[in-house]
Formats: sequence, structure tokens, C-alpha cells
Amino acid sequence: MKILSLHCDYIKFKPLKKALKEPEVLDEKRKENIEVTDPLVIFTAVEKQDEANPNLLIEYIKNIEELIKQVNATNIVLYPYAHLSSSLSRPDFALKTLESAEKELSKNKKYKITRAPFGYYKEFELKCKGHPLSELSRTIGEKNTPDLRPKIIEKLGEPIDHEQLLREISKTKLDTSKLKENDHRIIGKQMDLFSFSEVAPGMVFWHNDGLIIRNNLVEFWRKEHKSAGYQEISTPQILDKKLWLISGHWEKYGENNFRTSYEERDFLVKPMNCPGGMLVYKTKPKSYKDLPLRVGEMGVVHRVELSGVLAGLFRVIQFTQDDAHIFCTEKQLEEEIIKIMDIINKFYETFNLKFDHVELSTRPEKRIGDDKTWDKAEKTLESVLKKKKINFKINPGDGAFYGPKIDFHVKDSLNRTWQLSTIQLDFAMPERFDLTYTDENNEQKRPVMLHRVVYGSLERFIGILLEHTNGKLPLWLAPKQIRVINFTDKNNKACEKLAEELSELGFRVDTDIKSEPIGGKIKQAEMEKVPYIVVIGDKEEASGNLAVRKDNKVTQIKKADFISRIEKEIKEKK
Repeated sequence: MKILSLHCDYIKFKPLKKALKEPEVLDEKRKENIEVTDPLVIFTAVEKQDEANPNLLIEYIKNIEELIKQVNATNIVLYPYAHLSSSLSRPDFALKTLESAEKELSKNKKYKITRAPFGYYKEFELKCKGHPLSELSRTIGEKNTPDLRPKIIEKLGEPIDHEQLLREISKTKLDTSKLKENDHRIIGKQMDLFSFSEVAPGMVFWHNDGLIIRNNLVEFWRKEHKSAGYQEISTPQILDKKLWLISGHWEKYGENNFRTSYEERDFLVKPMNCPGGMLVYKTKPKSYKDLPLRVGEMGVVHRVELSGVLAGLFRVIQFTQDDAHIFCTEKQLEEEIIKIMDIINKFYETFNLKFDHVELSTRPEKRIGDDKTWDKAEKTLESVLKKKKINFKINPGDGAFYGPKIDFHVKDSLNRTWQLSTIQLDFAMPERFDLTYTDENNEQKRPVMLHRVVYGSLERFIGILLEHTNGKLPLWLAPKQIRVINFTDKNNKACEKLAEELSELGFRVDTDIKSEPIGGKIKQAEMEKVPYIVVIGDKEEASGNLAVRKDNKVTQIKKADFISRIEKEIKEKK
């Protein structure tokens, strides 16, 4: 069984049409739109192997009750969701399981249970809360039931069937039938940016052109942070359980982490970068003269996700998070938060992404630290927002377990909102890790800590950017900036000479001098979202000018003027 739990502000759903020949029979009330406020939604896929598990219902209810306790929910929605698995049980078995779970959970009068219709295509809308426990996925019963899926069994001394293995790992194919035309997965395929494979679910294979985009975003991040006084570090991928017990992540997110062991010690593949940053801080004594200390890390993290919820770059298992941690005194706090806001503003102006709204997320039910500390932290963030005259909404209970946060939501060209940048204030982690500095009076004091991201997940940001621009990235980011095309074979040498000259100047340029109709070559370049298409024919060779095509408009321009134009465009990041 696979489950995905979402703690939401609300969920609305309505059955539209039958997905099975014999779906469950609904009364009139359940045929209408149903809305549940402040629910814990348990998306559930009952699998074929669950039919052989006598303890399935007990384990299912136990897991739900654990999740209820973690987020302190009372409204529970059991939502059948076949997309979480490719190996589903018989429909009658799945329905009976969900009905039985509804009946058992309803015995606890604290809970209000709603079960979504089974066997129907449904429309649904929800708003997920932003706290760390709002999205969790689990696999239930895997250890207790036989795996009925076909397997390749390797016996000692027998040869490995390499052809069969190759067939198994070569099945990945992008199904575009249910994707919109501007979906980043389609754009990524057209531009040859990245791919996915079943050998590494939820992990991106960056192709050359995709890596150019990624590296340019990282270099922009590095340059801006260096000028803002940040250091950059890199911490290990796999860290001892002891570290995560101190930070609280082992207990909070144990089910959603990749665990491993070495010499009888338990380790975690890091799901976040902060604990490693604490250890770097502790490597040598700090003085008040060292503060504020701004430390950034483009850290690769891993979090367990069910295969059914993976969605291209938007939801992955391995991703790069542009974390930074600022260690400072309480007096420096407001100024440091304002400086972070300035960086965030500069980044999103550069990418032409407009802010839709800002939220101040306050203390969650499950948290560390006392109320006095939380009062001080929340008042500090609220004070800065008011000082900067930023309109904001209070998002009660959605703070991180160690501190309140400010979330920045942007709106893209498709009118969708995304929560990307965040600033989190943390008095608790420095206490847990015993972080100190020596003040002016030679006394040991505790620093305050700010966690912040600008891109958030770099992979997700690239996906948003591709859809926001429909793949027509600004020139400085475009993997292929210029394509030189011949009019006839007689113009090949002139094309190659120009491409070489532009390449030596640092532009990303290629040629298309195939003996094919020019219309087809232009169409191919446009499909690959190449910003500038330069066509050279006899006329251009004679005049020394260039026929430059951009956004379906052709301009005759001198070579020197064209070079000046694109140099300016790249420098200004237009």
C-alpha cells in the first residue's frame, strides 16, 4: 500500500464519471461537490500484494493515527488515488479496505472522517499547508507481504541475462498524451535539456544543454552572494544518525528519508543541509567580530517520494537546494532579514517573476522551543515586514518546527502561484547544537540563526522558468544562443567562419548547414528555442551584413552591431 498524506487548509472534490465498470454506488449527497476544511488528506493506493497481508487494515490505521498525531488533525479525508502505484489490487478489495478503515477510525469521536468516492474520475482542488510535516509519503506492509511483481533472479554460478536487464532499464518513455503543450517535460525534450530513467526514480539526468542552464543559474547565485558577503561551503551527503537526532529531523521525518548503515552505525542520506552547516560553524571558536556570518551551500538533498507523485522537475527525490544560514546577534537580526529580502527581490526582478503575496507562517502544533522564544521570533519577522511596508497574510500553524518563517509566493505568466523563497528565524537550533560566540565582554553568548533559500529547489525553479517563458529563456541563460544557417551549400564556409568567430567571443553558437530546405532548418531552430537565427546567403556574403531572425522578425544588420547588441543583452540579463 502506498499513501501520500497532505495537511491542507481545504480540499474540494466531486465525482465526474465512472473510472470502473462497477464503481461504488453513491447517494445524492456524495454525487455533489464536497468541501472539507483543515483536513489531513490520506491519498491511498491499495496494491496487489496487499491482498496477501492479513494485518493490512491494522497497519493502515496505525499509520494514519500517527500522521493525525503529528499534525494534530481532526478532519480526515480517505482519498482513493490509483496514480500512486502501477500494481493495484482488485477494486473490490481496495474498496473494502477503505470502507473498513473509515468504520474503524469513526469509532474515535474526535475524528470526522470523509471518504472520497471510489471508482470515479474526480476533479479536486486543495491548498496544502507549508509546514515540514504537511507532505509525507509512506509505504505500508512491504516487509510483511510477498512482492508479486516479476523479478530477475540471479542464482550463484548462473550467467546474468544482460539482454533482459537492458530491457528492464530501457522502458522509460515520456507519455505526453496528458501533458499540456508548454509542460516543462515536453519543452525539455524538444530542447534536449534533461531526461529521467527508472534506474534512478525522481532524479534528473542533465544533458549538456540543460546543464548549461543549471550552471549559469548557479554562477549567477554565486556572484550575487559573494558580493553580498556570503561564504560558500559544501557538506557530505551521508551523515550519522546522531546528528539528525540532535537536530530533530530523525524523529520528525524518519519515514521520508533514505537510511543506510556502515560498520554497524546508522546513517541518513541528507534530506536538508542545515545540520552540516552547524558542524562547520563549530569547527573553531567565534567572536562577535565574526558576526554576522553568512554561509551558503548549493547542497544536493534526497527525500523519499512515492513514484506516483513524481512530476518531472516539479517533484523529485534528488534536488539541489540553495540554502544559506546567517549566524548573527539579536541586534543584527532585522538588518540581516532586510538584506535577504533585497537579494530575493533582485533575483526575481532578473527573471521577470512578480510577487503575488507574502505569508508570515507562525508556530505549528509540533515544535521545539518555549512560547517566550516563539513570541520574540514572530514579533521580529512581523516588525521587519511592517518596516519594509510589505503587505502580508498570517498563515497560522505553518511555521517550521524550529521557528516562524516568511514565505514569498510568485506569479508566473500562466497566472499560477509558486512558493519559492523563504526566510526562517531559528532560536532553537543554535541551542540544540550549543553554538556560541564570545561577546565584547569576553562572555559566551548564543547566536541567532536565519535559514533562507532564494531559488528553493533548483530543479523546480528551472521547471517553473521553462514554463513561464515557454522555453524562450533570456539570452544569458539560453543553452544555444545563436544558430547560423546556410542558404545554399555555397555559403557553408561563410557560416562556419562566422560561427567560429562568434564562438571565440564567448557566445554559444552552432551551425546547421545540412543540404535541406531552409524553412525546415528555421523551424527546427525555433522548436529548439534558439534566440537568434542568422541566415547567410549570397547577398549577406557580398554585403558583409547578417540576416538576423528573432521572434519571427528578420533584420539586416552589420556584424559589429549584432555583436554589440547581444553582448549588451547578455550583460543586462534581458
